Amino acid sequence: MKKVLVIGSNSFSGSDFIDLLLEKGEYDVVGISRSPEKGALFLPYRAKNSPLFTFEQIDLNRDLDKLDRLLEAFQPEYIVNFAAQSEVGPSWENPDHWFQTNAVALTSLANLLKDKKFLKKYVHISSPEVYGTCEGFIKEDTPVNPSTPYAASKAAGDLSLFTFYKNFNFPLVMIRATNVYGAHQQLFKIIPRTAIYIKNQKKIGLHGGGVAVKSYIHIRDVSNGELLAMEKGRIGEIYHISPDQGVAVKNVVQTICDKMGVSFKETTEIAPERLGQDKAYTIDSSKIRKELGWKPEISLEEGIDQTVKWVSSHFDAIKAQPLEYIHKA
Repeated sequence: MKKVLVIGSNSFSGSDFIDLLLEKGEYDVVGISRSPEKGALFLPYRAKNSPLFTFEQIDLNRDLDKLDRLLEAFQPEYIVNFAAQSEVGPSWENPDHWFQTNAVALTSLANLLKDKKFLKKYVHISSPEVYGTCEGFIKEDTPVNPSTPYAASKAAGDLSLFTFYKNFNFPLVMIRATNVYGAHQQLFKIIPRTAIYIKNQKKIGLHGGGVAVKSYIHIRDVSNGELLAMEKGRIGEIYHISPDQGVAVKNVVQTICDKMGVSFKETTEIAPERLGQDKAYTIDSSKIRKELGWKPEISLEEGIDQTVKWVSSHFDAIKAQPLEYIHKA
Protein backbone atom coordinates (compact mmCIF):
# COMPACT_ATOMS: atom_id res chain seq x y z
CA MET A 1 0.00 0.00 0.00
CA LYS A 2 1.29 3.44 -0.93
CA LYS A 3 1.05 5.95 1.91
CA VAL A 4 -0.59 9.30 1.08
CA LEU A 5 -1.13 12.28 3.37
CA VAL A 6 -3.89 14.60 2.16
CA ILE A 7 -3.76 18.08 3.69
CA GLY A 8 -7.10 19.91 3.55
CA SER A 9 -9.20 16.74 3.65
CA ASN A 10 -12.35 18.68 4.58
CA SER A 11 -12.18 20.70 1.38
CA PHE A 12 -14.32 19.92 -1.67
CA SER A 13 -11.29 19.01 -3.80
CA GLY A 14 -9.43 17.20 -1.01
CA SER A 15 -12.39 15.03 -0.06
CA ASP A 16 -13.03 13.96 -3.66
CA PHE A 17 -9.35 13.10 -4.09
CA ILE A 18 -9.54 10.92 -0.98
CA ASP A 19 -12.69 9.29 -2.36
CA LEU A 20 -10.79 8.45 -5.57
CA LEU A 21 -7.81 7.01 -3.64
CA LEU A 22 -10.10 4.80 -1.57
CA GLU A 23 -11.91 3.60 -4.70
CA LYS A 24 -8.57 2.47 -6.12
CA GLY A 25 -7.86 0.43 -2.98
CA GLU A 26 -4.09 0.82 -3.38
CA TYR A 27 -3.46 3.59 -0.86
CA ASP A 28 -3.20 3.96 2.89
CA VAL A 29 -4.57 7.49 3.40
CA VAL A 30 -4.38 9.96 6.27
CA GLY A 31 -6.37 13.17 5.92
CA ILE A 32 -5.79 16.29 7.98
CA SER A 33 -7.79 19.48 8.29
CA ARG A 34 -7.89 22.36 10.75
CA SER A 35 -11.61 21.79 11.47
CA PRO A 36 -13.35 18.67 12.79
CA GLU A 37 -14.19 16.14 10.09
CA LYS A 38 -17.36 17.04 8.21
CA GLY A 39 -20.27 14.69 7.54
CA ALA A 40 -21.15 12.65 4.45
CA LEU A 41 -23.13 15.53 2.89
CA PHE A 42 -19.85 17.23 2.03
CA LEU A 43 -17.36 14.34 2.24
CA PRO A 44 -18.18 11.61 -0.31
CA TYR A 45 -15.56 9.23 1.10
CA ARG A 46 -17.45 9.01 4.42
CA ALA A 47 -20.01 6.68 2.77
CA LYS A 48 -17.26 4.11 2.18
CA ASN A 49 -16.33 3.84 5.87
CA SER A 50 -12.96 2.56 4.66
CA PRO A 51 -10.36 1.07 7.02
CA LEU A 52 -7.74 2.58 4.67
CA PHE A 53 -8.52 6.14 5.85
CA THR A 54 -7.70 7.96 9.09
CA PHE A 55 -8.50 11.58 9.97
CA GLU A 56 -6.49 13.90 12.21
CA GLN A 57 -7.42 17.49 13.13
CA ILE A 58 -4.31 19.62 12.57
CA ASP A 59 -4.05 23.35 11.79
CA LEU A 60 -0.98 24.23 9.72
CA ASN A 61 -0.96 27.70 11.26
CA ARG A 62 -0.73 26.40 14.83
CA ASP A 63 0.05 22.68 15.01
CA LEU A 64 3.28 22.14 13.07
CA ASP A 65 4.79 20.11 15.92
CA LYS A 66 1.75 17.82 15.92
CA LEU A 67 2.06 17.45 12.15
CA ASP A 68 5.75 16.58 12.50
CA ARG A 69 4.91 13.78 14.94
CA LEU A 70 2.31 12.44 12.53
CA LEU A 71 4.78 12.59 9.64
CA GLU A 72 7.41 10.63 11.54
CA ALA A 73 4.90 8.00 12.59
CA PHE A 74 3.15 7.61 9.20
CA GLN A 75 6.07 8.44 6.85
CA PRO A 76 4.00 9.16 3.72
CA GLU A 77 5.55 8.66 0.31
CA TYR A 78 3.18 11.26 -1.11
CA ILE A 79 1.70 14.47 0.27
CA VAL A 80 -1.05 16.29 -1.60
CA ASN A 81 -1.88 19.72 -0.18
CA PHE A 82 -5.31 21.24 -0.82
CA ALA A 83 -5.27 23.46 2.29
CA ALA A 84 -5.79 27.18 1.61
CA GLN A 85 -7.84 30.23 2.34
CA SER A 86 -9.56 29.89 -1.00
CA GLU A 87 -12.22 32.55 -1.54
CA VAL A 88 -11.47 35.56 -3.74
CA GLY A 89 -14.02 38.16 -2.66
CA PRO A 90 -13.56 37.86 1.13
CA SER A 91 -9.78 38.07 0.75
CA TRP A 92 -10.14 41.85 0.48
CA GLU A 93 -11.54 42.03 4.02
CA ASN A 94 -8.73 40.16 5.81
CA PRO A 95 -5.84 39.91 3.34
CA ASP A 96 -3.37 39.10 6.13
CA HIS A 97 -5.29 35.92 6.95
CA TRP A 98 -4.91 34.79 3.34
CA PHE A 99 -1.17 35.47 3.33
CA GLN A 100 -0.71 33.76 6.70
CA THR A 101 -2.21 30.49 5.47
CA ASN A 102 -1.34 30.54 1.77
CA ALA A 103 2.23 31.84 2.03
CA VAL A 104 3.63 32.01 5.58
CA ALA A 105 2.31 28.68 6.95
CA LEU A 106 3.04 27.05 3.61
CA THR A 107 6.67 28.16 3.78
CA SER A 108 6.96 26.74 7.30
CA LEU A 109 5.50 23.46 6.01
CA ALA A 110 7.97 23.28 3.12
CA ASN A 111 10.85 23.99 5.48
CA LEU A 112 9.70 21.07 7.65
CA LEU A 113 9.22 18.70 4.71
CA LYS A 114 12.45 19.44 2.85
CA ASP A 115 14.45 17.09 5.13
CA LYS A 116 11.97 14.17 5.10
CA LYS A 117 13.77 11.40 3.22
CA PHE A 118 10.64 9.23 2.99
CA LEU A 119 8.81 11.84 0.88
CA LYS A 120 8.82 10.98 -2.85
CA LYS A 121 6.42 13.64 -4.11
CA TYR A 122 4.76 16.75 -2.73
CA VAL A 123 1.81 17.79 -4.91
CA HIS A 124 0.69 21.36 -4.31
CA ILE A 125 -2.74 22.58 -5.39
CA SER A 126 -2.30 26.13 -6.64
CA SER A 127 -4.73 28.23 -8.73
CA PRO A 128 -4.83 29.89 -12.17
CA GLU A 129 -5.92 33.02 -10.28
CA VAL A 130 -2.18 33.72 -9.92
CA TYR A 131 -2.12 34.72 -13.63
CA GLY A 132 -4.76 37.43 -13.28
CA THR A 133 -7.03 37.72 -16.31
CA CYS A 134 -6.44 34.65 -18.47
CA GLU A 135 -7.25 35.81 -22.00
CA GLY A 136 -6.19 33.39 -24.67
CA PHE A 137 -4.80 30.08 -23.51
CA ILE A 138 -2.28 30.55 -20.73
CA LYS A 139 0.56 28.04 -20.48
CA GLU A 140 2.44 26.91 -17.37
CA ASP A 141 5.39 29.25 -17.97
CA THR A 142 3.22 32.39 -18.03
CA PRO A 143 4.43 34.92 -15.42
CA VAL A 144 2.18 35.43 -12.41
CA ASN A 145 0.18 38.68 -12.40
CA PRO A 146 -2.32 38.47 -9.50
CA SER A 147 -5.13 40.99 -9.11
CA THR A 148 -6.63 40.06 -5.69
CA PRO A 149 -5.20 39.35 -2.22
CA TYR A 150 -6.18 35.69 -2.65
CA ALA A 151 -4.31 35.42 -5.94
CA ALA A 152 -1.30 37.32 -4.58
CA SER A 153 -1.11 35.06 -1.52
CA LYS A 154 -1.25 31.94 -3.70
CA ALA A 155 1.42 33.34 -6.03
CA ALA A 156 3.65 34.16 -3.05
CA GLY A 157 3.23 30.62 -1.71
CA ASP A 158 3.98 29.11 -5.12
CA LEU A 159 7.17 31.15 -5.52
CA SER A 160 8.27 30.19 -2.03
CA LEU A 161 7.81 26.48 -2.77
CA PHE A 162 9.96 26.73 -5.89
CA THR A 163 12.84 28.14 -3.84
CA PHE A 164 12.83 24.88 -1.87
CA TYR A 165 12.77 22.88 -5.11
CA LYS A 166 15.70 24.87 -6.55
CA ASN A 167 17.88 24.73 -3.44
CA PHE A 168 16.98 21.45 -1.71
CA ASN A 169 15.61 19.27 -4.54
CA PHE A 170 12.26 19.40 -2.76
CA PRO A 171 10.03 16.95 -4.72
CA LEU A 172 7.46 19.55 -5.78
CA VAL A 173 4.79 19.08 -8.44
CA MET A 174 2.24 21.89 -8.81
CA ILE A 175 -1.35 21.76 -10.07
CA ARG A 176 -3.39 24.69 -11.31
CA ALA A 177 -6.94 23.62 -12.11
CA THR A 178 -9.77 25.86 -13.27
CA ASN A 179 -13.29 26.17 -11.83
CA VAL A 180 -14.11 22.86 -10.16
CA TYR A 181 -17.72 21.90 -9.48
CA GLY A 182 -19.83 18.87 -8.64
CA ALA A 183 -21.91 17.19 -5.96
CA HIS A 184 -20.74 17.85 -2.37
CA GLN A 185 -19.43 21.33 -3.28
CA GLN A 186 -19.67 24.31 -0.91
CA LEU A 187 -23.24 25.59 -1.12
CA PHE A 188 -22.29 29.20 -1.88
CA LYS A 189 -20.60 28.20 -5.16
CA ILE A 190 -22.52 29.22 -8.26
CA ILE A 191 -23.70 25.81 -9.52
CA PRO A 192 -25.13 24.33 -6.28
CA ARG A 193 -26.26 27.80 -5.14
CA THR A 194 -28.27 28.30 -8.32
CA ALA A 195 -30.09 25.00 -7.81
CA ILE A 196 -30.71 25.83 -4.13
CA TYR A 197 -32.01 29.33 -4.91
CA ILE A 198 -34.37 27.96 -7.54
CA LYS A 199 -35.80 25.45 -5.06
CA ASN A 200 -36.11 28.27 -2.50
CA GLN A 201 -37.72 30.53 -5.13
CA LYS A 202 -35.02 33.11 -4.51
CA LYS A 203 -33.41 35.30 -7.17
CA ILE A 204 -29.85 34.54 -8.24
CA GLY A 205 -27.56 37.58 -8.38
CA LEU A 206 -25.25 37.50 -11.40
CA HIS A 207 -22.14 39.58 -10.71
CA GLY A 208 -21.59 41.91 -13.65
CA GLY A 209 -24.45 40.21 -15.45
CA GLY A 210 -22.62 36.88 -15.50
CA VAL A 211 -20.56 37.70 -18.59
CA ALA A 212 -17.23 36.57 -17.06
CA VAL A 213 -15.95 33.45 -18.80
CA LYS A 214 -15.03 30.53 -16.54
CA SER A 215 -13.61 27.09 -17.27
CA TYR A 216 -15.86 24.70 -15.35
CA ILE A 217 -14.45 21.23 -14.87
CA HIS A 218 -15.93 18.33 -12.95
CA ILE A 219 -14.24 17.54 -9.66
CA ARG A 220 -13.59 13.88 -10.56
CA ASP A 221 -11.79 14.88 -13.76
CA VAL A 222 -9.57 17.13 -11.63
CA SER A 223 -8.95 14.41 -9.05
CA ASN A 224 -7.92 11.98 -11.80
CA GLY A 225 -5.44 14.56 -13.10
CA GLU A 226 -4.04 15.14 -9.62
CA LEU A 227 -3.56 11.40 -9.13
CA LEU A 228 -1.68 11.15 -12.44
CA ALA A 229 0.52 14.06 -11.36
CA MET A 230 1.17 12.41 -8.01
CA GLU A 231 2.15 9.11 -9.59
CA LYS A 232 3.83 10.22 -12.82
CA GLY A 233 4.31 13.99 -12.78
CA ARG A 234 7.83 15.34 -13.24
CA ILE A 235 9.33 16.98 -10.18
CA GLY A 236 9.72 20.74 -10.53
CA GLU A 237 6.86 21.02 -13.04
CA ILE A 238 3.50 22.81 -13.08
CA TYR A 239 0.51 21.09 -14.69
CA HIS A 240 -2.70 22.80 -15.76
CA ILE A 241 -6.04 20.97 -15.56
CA SER A 242 -8.82 22.55 -17.61
CA PRO A 243 -11.73 21.72 -19.93
CA ASP A 244 -11.68 22.15 -23.69
CA GLN A 245 -13.35 25.56 -23.57
CA GLY A 246 -14.68 28.27 -21.29
CA VAL A 247 -18.30 29.31 -20.78
CA ALA A 248 -19.96 32.48 -19.47
CA VAL A 249 -21.38 32.22 -15.95
CA LYS A 250 -24.82 33.30 -17.19
CA ASN A 251 -24.88 30.39 -19.65
CA VAL A 252 -24.22 27.92 -16.82
CA VAL A 253 -27.07 29.44 -14.81
CA GLN A 254 -29.28 29.29 -17.92
CA THR A 255 -28.54 25.55 -18.25
CA ILE A 256 -29.54 24.94 -14.60
CA CYS A 257 -32.72 26.99 -15.03
CA ASP A 258 -33.64 24.92 -18.10
CA LYS A 259 -33.01 21.64 -16.24
CA MET A 260 -35.17 22.76 -13.34
CA GLY A 261 -37.96 24.14 -15.54
CA VAL A 262 -37.80 27.81 -14.54
CA SER A 263 -37.37 31.06 -16.46
CA PHE A 264 -33.82 32.42 -16.53
CA LYS A 265 -35.10 35.99 -16.79
CA GLU A 266 -37.46 35.67 -13.82
CA THR A 267 -34.94 33.75 -11.67
CA THR A 268 -31.88 36.03 -12.06
CA GLU A 269 -30.93 39.63 -11.42
CA ILE A 270 -27.79 41.62 -12.18
CA ALA A 271 -25.49 42.25 -9.21
CA PRO A 272 -22.43 44.54 -8.98
CA GLU A 273 -19.22 43.07 -10.36
CA ARG A 274 -16.79 41.68 -7.79
CA LEU A 275 -13.64 43.71 -7.12
CA GLY A 276 -10.73 42.25 -9.10
CA GLN A 277 -12.97 39.92 -11.13
CA ASP A 278 -10.99 38.52 -14.05
CA LYS A 279 -12.80 38.81 -17.39
CA ALA A 280 -11.68 35.40 -18.56
CA TYR A 281 -10.37 32.27 -16.96
CA THR A 282 -9.15 29.95 -19.69
CA ILE A 283 -5.83 28.11 -19.51
CA ASP A 284 -4.02 25.61 -21.70
CA SER A 285 -3.86 22.02 -20.39
CA SER A 286 -2.09 20.38 -23.34
CA LYS A 287 0.96 19.56 -21.17
CA ILE A 288 -0.81 17.14 -18.82
CA ARG A 289 -2.75 15.70 -21.76
CA LYS A 290 0.42 14.95 -23.73
CA GLU A 291 2.75 13.95 -20.87
CA LEU A 292 0.39 12.05 -18.57
CA GLY A 293 -2.48 11.07 -20.88
CA TRP A 294 -5.12 13.00 -18.98
CA LYS A 295 -8.32 14.31 -20.55
CA PRO A 296 -11.70 15.40 -19.16
CA GLU A 297 -14.34 12.68 -19.27
CA ILE A 298 -17.44 14.33 -17.74
CA SER A 299 -19.25 16.93 -19.85
CA LEU A 300 -20.55 20.14 -18.30
CA GLU A 301 -24.10 19.04 -19.11
CA GLU A 302 -23.63 15.70 -17.32
CA GLY A 303 -21.83 17.29 -14.37
CA ILE A 304 -24.49 19.95 -13.86
CA ASP A 305 -27.16 17.23 -13.99
CA GLN A 306 -25.34 15.25 -11.26
CA THR A 307 -25.01 18.36 -9.07
CA VAL A 308 -28.66 19.38 -9.43
CA LYS A 309 -29.73 15.83 -8.53
CA TRP A 310 -27.48 15.91 -5.45
CA VAL A 311 -29.06 19.18 -4.30
CA SER A 312 -32.56 17.81 -4.86
CA SER A 313 -31.96 14.46 -3.16
CA HIS A 314 -30.27 16.03 -0.10
CA PHE A 315 -32.36 19.20 0.10
CA ASP A 316 -33.65 18.66 3.63
CA ALA A 317 -30.05 18.39 4.91
CA ILE A 318 -28.92 21.30 2.73
CA LYS A 319 -31.67 23.58 4.07
CA ALA A 320 -30.16 23.22 7.54
CA GLN A 321 -26.77 24.48 6.33
CA PRO A 322 -25.61 28.11 5.97
CA LEU A 323 -25.75 29.19 2.32
CA GLU A 324 -23.11 31.92 2.54
CA TYR A 325 -19.35 31.76 2.96
CA ILE A 326 -18.29 31.93 6.63
CA HIS A 327 -14.72 33.08 7.15
CA LYS A 328 -12.52 31.33 9.68
CA ALA A 329 -9.19 32.98 10.48
